[in-house]
Parts: sequence; structure tokens; C-alpha cells
Amino acid sequence: MPQYSGMWTLSQASQAIKDNNWVGLPPQNVEYLVVAGGGGGGSSASGNSVGSGGGAGGLLAGFSGITTGSSITVTVGAGGTGGSTSSNNQTNGSNSVFGSITATGGGYGVSGTAASSGGSGGGGCSGSTSPASGISGQGNAGGSSVAGIYYGAGGGGGAGTVGLNGTTSSGGNGGAGIASAISGTVTTYAGGGGGNISSSAGPVGQGGVGGGGTATFAGTANTGGGGGGGTYNGSGLVAGGAGGSGIVIIRYPDTFNAASSTTGSPTITTSGGFRIYKWTSSGSITF
Repeated sequence: MPQYSGMWTLSQASQAIKDNNWVGLPPQNVEYLVVAGGGGGGSSASGNSVGSGGGAGGLLAGFSGITTGSSITVTVGAGGTGGSTSSNNQTNGSNSVFGSITATGGGYGVSGTAASSGGSGGGGCSGSTSPASGISGQGNAGGSSVAGIYYGAGGGGGAGTVGLNGTTSSGGNGGAGIASAISGTVTTYAGGGGGNISSSAGPVGQGGVGGGGTATFAGTANTGGGGGGGTYNGSGLVAGGAGGSGIVIIRYPDTFNAASSTTGSPTITTSGGFRIYKWTSSGSITF
């Protein structure tokens, strides 16, 4: 039997389904979007440097074969914690998984230690100016910083572009994410977190489009956005923002049967000729 190819257009797939009498059968392939949790923004624990933006969670999109009757694991990665005002204890985001497909959690931002790599990497700061790298095919590196107390930290990398560099007068913006219409609505995912700067020195970095957190703010839930970096605001230390949690979405032509079972309470919709499953918490699916 010829197989449905996810590379066909919807009209081509629908015609093939009718021609080959696949109506009422489970799909053989599905289109997927897997976004990991974003990295936490760096703290400003020492009071003499500012936190960089966390990297976005890794983003993977494509097509995967399906084995009928086998349960497919779905894991939605949590966002990393932002650095507290007392120590550099920020963390990477957690991985998201669909079957054998794993998107890697975003790297955390920093204040006085080295940034962490991940799906996308965290930005550099005045205490450690070099950014961290992303994983090719999942994300990008963060932005760098300028050495010097209170100078702007780099933005975290996004799935679409690198984080912007911090300067002596501004924090770096987070890198941009990538837009997808898999849910039935065009949505951008996996933007990097913004790097911070001393409140007296200039504007803070903005979060990258796709859920990245502006400096000190968290990444948006279920986008994989990186958390914004913390700072010293003249009266005290401000914590870095947490990374946004990830998401897993699949779809296939709705001429094929619905799944026989799911766990994790995915949102199930039909739109534009597709049957769509969206998980914001971990679960599974069986066809």
C-alpha cells in the first residue's frame, strides 16, 4: 500500500486518501511541532553585574511515521527557574518529547558565571561576557556583553535568530522565535529572554517574539520562551524570570480516524481539514 506523505499538500493528501480507500483508517504519518521549556534568566546576585536572558527551548518541526496500536509518549518540558536574588541558581529548561523526537531545553542566562548552552543558549553578562551556543536545527546562541559593572547583558538565543548583544547603554533583546500554523492559528514559539542593565544606565532588553520574557519577566507559558535577566535596581536585587514551559502539537488530515486513546488531556480540534492534538502537559497517544 502506498503511504501518505506529510510533504504533500492537503488537497494532494485528501485525494490520495480517497484514491487508495484510506478513509476510516488511522494515519501512517503525522506532522509535529515539539518545543522544549525555555531557560531561566540570570540573577544579579553580586549587585555589581546584571543578568542575561535565558535561551529559548529547542524547537523541532517535521513529519513522523506512526505505528498503529503502540502508545507514543508525549513529554512537555517545564521552563527553567530564574536566578534568585541571593545566588546564581537559575536552571535550564526541560526537554520536550514526542516518541523518538526530543527537543532540548533552553540554556540559562547568567550574572557572574558562564552561560549555559541548550536548545538555544543563554546570553553573556558583564561578569562572563561570552554567550552560550544553541543546538543546530533547534535554536541559536545568545548575545554577548561588554565587560564592566552594570553594563547591558546579552539576550538569550531564539529558535529563529541569535540573541542581541548587550552594550554599555542597553540590554540585548532576545532572539526571535519561529512561527507555525500547525495549531490552526499562526503562532510564534521559542523566543529568547531579554538581557538586563542597571536601571540608571539605559533600557532593558526586550523578550524575543515567541514568548521570550522582557528583562526580569518570565517567558510565556507553552511557548518555550526564555526568561528575562535580573538586575540591581538601586535599592535591591531583582530576580531573573523563569523560562516558559514547552508544548507538543501534532496534526494530520481529518479524513483519517481519530486516535483510539490519549492521556494528558490534549486539546483536540479540527481546522482547515486537519485533526489537531495539542498538549500543554505530558501524556501519550495511541492510534
